[in-house]
Amino acid sequence: MYDKDKLAELQQQQDKWEETTLQRSSARFPERKERFLTTSSEPIRRLYTPLDVADLDYQADLGFPGDYPYTRGVHATMYRGRPWTMRMFAGFGTAEETNARFKYLLEQGNMGLSIAFDLPTLMGYDTDAPEALGEFGHCGVAVSSLQDMEILLDGIPLGEVSTSMTINSPAPIIWAMYIATAEKQGVAPDQLRGTTQNDILKEYIAQKEYIFPPEPSMRLVTDTVEFGSQQLPQWNSISISGYHIREAGSTAAQELAFTLGNGLEYVRWALERGLDIDDFAPRLSLFFNCHNDFFEEIAKFRAARRIWAREMRETFGAKDPRSWLCRFHTQTAGVSLTAQQPENNIVRVAIQALAAVIGGTQSLHTNSMDEALALPSEEAVTIAMRTQQIIAEESGVANTIDPLAGSFFVEHETNKIEQQVYDYWRQVEALGGVLPSIDQGFYQREISDAAYQYQQQVDSNERIIVGVNGFNATNEEMRIPILAMDPQGYERQVGRLNKLRQERDNERVGQTLEALRQAATGTENTMPYLLDAVKAYATLGEITDVLRQVFGTYEEPTWI
Repeated sequence: MYDKDKLAELQQQQDKWEETTLQRSSARFPERKERFLTTSSEPIRRLYTPLDVADLDYQADLGFPGDYPYTRGVHATMYRGRPWTMRMFAGFGTAEETNARFKYLLEQGNMGLSIAFDLPTLMGYDTDAPEALGEFGHCGVAVSSLQDMEILLDGIPLGEVSTSMTINSPAPIIWAMYIATAEKQGVAPDQLRGTTQNDILKEYIAQKEYIFPPEPSMRLVTDTVEFGSQQLPQWNSISISGYHIREAGSTAAQELAFTLGNGLEYVRWALERGLDIDDFAPRLSLFFNCHNDFFEEIAKFRAARRIWAREMRETFGAKDPRSWLCRFHTQTAGVSLTAQQPENNIVRVAIQALAAVIGGTQSLHTNSMDEALALPSEEAVTIAMRTQQIIAEESGVANTIDPLAGSFFVEHETNKIEQQVYDYWRQVEALGGVLPSIDQGFYQREISDAAYQYQQQVDSNERIIVGVNGFNATNEEMRIPILAMDPQGYERQVGRLNKLRQERDNERVGQTLEALRQAATGTENTMPYLLDAVKAYATLGEITDVLRQVFGTYEEPTWI
């Protein structure tokens, strides 16, 4: 894009500027830090010029929106055609309480559901299991059976609303409950739109909500990919997630490298199953974190699209352009929120949401100001929703596509993150691939080191967190309302579960669980058997126990 003679001339002019104008100014106004860093601790130079992107090829590196390599966006009109999906994450206590919150959010302009499940559900336990004691409803909604799912979605037209479900190890079971609930509403599987997170690899890497060992877990994920491509053509069978990797303390480049690398591993497993890449790849979606560093996050999203498109087309040979698209949901960074001066979190979330939008996200959840203290109150979640609406309707950033394209700084950062991703992939390949790298603790060490470095910078005041280690007021008072769950919710949930076990056809339950056991022991796709079991009202814990008996459970190795 740049003439070599002009670049040489520019270099001379820049050298002169540094020796004169910059030197005079620095003598009067010294820079306030010895070094400036991104949130990922990457150094930032004071100035970027065409010299920093001298090799940029517009058509190869940027292109046009809706065209390969999609750096500038996956759709030709982006938000001029339609805004991103405003999808607020919600779930707490009983199915009744969360159902009411869903309906409230839809009334406030929420465009799709996003279900948060409580820890027992995430780990495959029924609410009344001994392992679940004290965890009911605290980080999401409890769903122990098809009956709970029916209550959770009561009065919500599943043929019209798309739904995202953040569930991983027991994802095929919860998905089966959703499909069965829709069928009871008269909605066929091929009409359903939504996403199951179903990203088990990042559990071993970062979030640790795993149940089974990696190989059988990957078999279950591949079962859902195969079943979805055949039966649910509008459903995203996996949302390959970097969010939890970033929340664990990774850098932006680590988040992108590990997430996209996991995605390509799912592709390999599906291809080994015998699936055609263009039959399933268009329904793979991604899920990223958006942290505080405005430009770094925008560059990360732009690099993600370019890398994914290249790998799907050039490495895996996908022919359908839909297979090349990196379509992603974004959530603002929960880890960046502070319990101190929680109202400040509104500002943090607004900045992060703005970066996600300028970065070209397809859907967005904005965190609430009180999430460092409790599950979001109705007031807090409304402010978070209004933040998105103000960005969409008042800020002007949705009026043009990829407005920061061509910025010397942004293009340099995009290229830099892309190079870091490939550097990490070479390290993973040298260790034998994704699963061996998990077994050897590679990802875990990299994230731990990054998190430690960040915390050191906070502790030394090199990095200021407003209200925590800088600008922290004395005699702070807690002024924001805190969500209170129904104190009788646990008893009601357990009572309903006990009644279900008494009134259902237990002989049928036993038959479906035994059929599932046989299928899991063999090589058949488990999804039809899971559907039969949930329709018989076998509980989440009963179904997961069958799979535990067949597959075993995973214990993370101790690395030295």
